[in-house]
Amino acid sequence: MRRATLKSLLLATALMGAGAAQAAEFDLVILGGQVVDGTGAGAYRADLAIEGDRIVRIARDGLKADDGDAVLDARGLIVAPGFIDNHAHIADNIHEYPLAENFVRQGITSIIASLHSGPQPYPLKPYIEALKVAPNVGFFAGHSFARTQVLGMENRAPTPGELASMQKIIADTMADGALGMSTGLVYVPANYAKPDEVIAMAKVAACWGGIYVSHMRDEGAGVLDSVAEVIEVADKAGLPGQINHHKAMGSTQWGWSVKTLAMIDEARARGLDITHDLYPYSASSSSSAVMFPAWALAGGPEGFKARLEDPEVRAKVEAEMMRVLMVQRGGADLERLQFRSLAADPSYNGKTLADLARDRGLAGTPEDAIQLLIELQLKGGFTAIYHVMDEADVVRILQHPLAMIETDGDPVGFGDGFPHPRTYGAFPRVLARYVREQKVLTLEDAVRRMTSLAADQVGQTERGRLAEGAFADITVFDAETIADKATFEDPHQYAVGIRHVVINGVPVIRAGALTGAMPGRPLLGPARPDAVRADPATPGCPKA
Repeated sequence: MRRATLKSLLLATALMGAGAAQAAEFDLVILGGQVVDGTGAGAYRADLAIEGDRIVRIARDGLKADDGDAVLDARGLIVAPGFIDNHAHIADNIHEYPLAENFVRQGITSIIASLHSGPQPYPLKPYIEALKVAPNVGFFAGHSFARTQVLGMENRAPTPGELASMQKIIADTMADGALGMSTGLVYVPANYAKPDEVIAMAKVAACWGGIYVSHMRDEGAGVLDSVAEVIEVADKAGLPGQINHHKAMGSTQWGWSVKTLAMIDEARARGLDITHDLYPYSASSSSSAVMFPAWALAGGPEGFKARLEDPEVRAKVEAEMMRVLMVQRGGADLERLQFRSLAADPSYNGKTLADLARDRGLAGTPEDAIQLLIELQLKGGFTAIYHVMDEADVVRILQHPLAMIETDGDPVGFGDGFPHPRTYGAFPRVLARYVREQKVLTLEDAVRRMTSLAADQVGQTERGRLAEGAFADITVFDAETIADKATFEDPHQYAVGIRHVVINGVPVIRAGALTGAMPGRPLLGPARPDAVRADPATPGCPKA
């Protein structure tokens, strides 16, 4: 209303005053750029006009600077839809980092919080109604969260009553605007769930028009079975399935992306909606829990400690750890495990398990590694970067036509902790390394994967593309200089080449500088509106 009134006054003044300046027609114009619209179509020269939160004109014949109250110079730059991060660890802490600087400086305008094993806001609705942040944010209902609320860390199947309680948490979260249900089946306690439990809970998300997103149960030796499980859940629960951070982990599995991609293609040929995403690095990051057999962690730290006090059980734990270490977590090379956050001794953050072994005077054998890992887990555990993937698999997965991009990153304060470099650089890395340098993707196709493909996956079809009437989420970047700067040795470095970022019509980065604006909005479900079968007055679908 104030905006309309101000324009009316300005227009009246212009008409009354001889020679007075005419009021601008638009709130914001972006001039001089090459438009890559997010659909995969070729780039073209045009100017954009924005009014409120929408793109109202894409002018191939050009606009003038005085057409807008504000102007962004895009000469020599690419004007693209804002990038959409398919997965980041922000589900219950984005409010602590409202500017989300490490994300928006990558050109990211929307973040999908498809949480795995962590907590979620519950109930969701009050949280998202109070949220004031720079990017748009979409939420999921977490299987791990629901299971923990009902069963804690117990390693068993739920009773029918307990399953109903878990389903209600999913239904409540879906009713509050979640996009679907997510699982982190590699982690405890989700690892204790059998496929039938996951399917029963995914059916509730399906009733609410949701999708199913999963960090698979095993990304190493069991990756083929794990892909099959995602497909089975999607098929039997009746909803789309998406693999988060698709990878083949461990040297004995390198090259298996040929098989996993064929499984996705075969499922789609049968009529199933199966997609996937990845971060563009050959190193993963996770907690120390992945180094241990899931059954050994049941009951939390006290349960783990008690099991190790039994010599026979400890021997079994060590034998299973050895298989994990040798098959998918670096083998005999202890340099491949790099600490991010070591509770027992933060001075090792950024250093490797090999560094710790040398400092202890150990030879650094796999047997040494097992004993050190057990000691560290008993002292609070750690998070680490695991250098265990092959670049050829990364490229092969990236080139699949349905592959979307994610950071799998964390919201961070600059200089705090030791994050994976993906937290600062995933999206610019795709454009620098895989488009400009290696030319394994075209610019237009890379932008499609970052924008419209991701937007459509979560039902946000008015975002992810530059079109008249679409939301004005826009990233302007220099295709010749955009690059990730964060490294595994020095991760706290912002990407370069991002010139302007606009979210819901408001610049959050202008001429490379953060504006401090927080125009982000919740991206509310359902992801598949046509699939909604639930009655909002009841907890989930009947007989879910």
